[in-house]
Amino acid sequence: MSGTDSYDGEPGAAGRADPATEAFLAHRNLLFTVAYEMLGSAADAEDVLQETWLRWVGVELAEVRDQRAYLVRIATRQALTRLRTMGRRRESYVGSWLPEPLLTSPDVAADVEFAESVSMAMLLVLETLAPTERAVFVLREVFDLAYDEIAEAVDKTPAAVRQIAHRARAHVAARRPREMVSPAQTRVALEAFERAIRTGDMQGLLDILAPDVVLVGDGGGIRRAVPRPITGAWKVARLLAARHGKFGGLIAAGLRQEPVEVNGYPALILEFDDEIDTVLAVRVDDGLITGLYAVRNPEKLARMEQETGLSR
Repeated sequence: MSGTDSYDGEPGAAGRADPATEAFLAHRNLLFTVAYEMLGSAADAEDVLQETWLRWVGVELAEVRDQRAYLVRIATRQALTRLRTMGRRRESYVGSWLPEPLLTSPDVAADVEFAESVSMAMLLVLETLAPTERAVFVLREVFDLAYDEIAEAVDKTPAAVRQIAHRARAHVAARRPREMVSPAQTRVALEAFERAIRTGDMQGLLDILAPDVVLVGDGGGIRRAVPRPITGAWKVARLLAARHGKFGGLIAAGLRQEPVEVNGYPALILEFDDEIDTVLAVRVDDGLITGLYAVRNPEKLARMEQETGLSR
């Protein structure tokens, strides 16, 4: 580590980083995941990591009883501050907003509960929570922190945190997928979808889409996308098959589809002229696709060239 203004440096001359750096790097993926689940933005999560590091290097390590809990507390507070200001940014966002997709490793998919917590579908559900509710839900349900630890992170009493957690759980339960779907189940539905798209099979597409399927496109005002969510199997199928519609059409010459793992679940990368054009994630209920999330904003596709480390 060179200097204290960044955690991106190399170990010191002795070949080892200092204790503060070692502790931070040991928990880096965890801290990133906490921030990402609270913000839905990898770019903002990285900023939170930098802010966390700047505060961490000023801490007297000998006085820290639990370094993991202390770092999570700092990251949570920084993420909460950022989350409360992001509403104004979202208000001026052009079109629908979707979380920033991440290319993830197979070990994320192997932990089904963890994969669900970082899925595009769940991140959209978390968007409907108030900032403190979101922080409490993430820290309790995903990372299993004790109520007193969460209370310190969100500046509430443990009793208040219990109430917030109960309210957040009820809110999420009413909006999350009806049952926990494994990545393997999602892969089956996505393969049927991809096959129908590739062969131009409209009936096959209608067969795999739920009657009330919703398509959301995020172009950020930079790339063409549906300006608002489209609902209904027939409307969605017709839009996807249209070669020159607002979405651009997935059944198009020169568009290459590559299956990948995005946010713990199977998804598709759509490439045109060897450049990523769209990341398409899905939500599956009862074997049918109920949600299609098409991220086309190039500013949100920058991390799709390599895997992002997530952990809990």
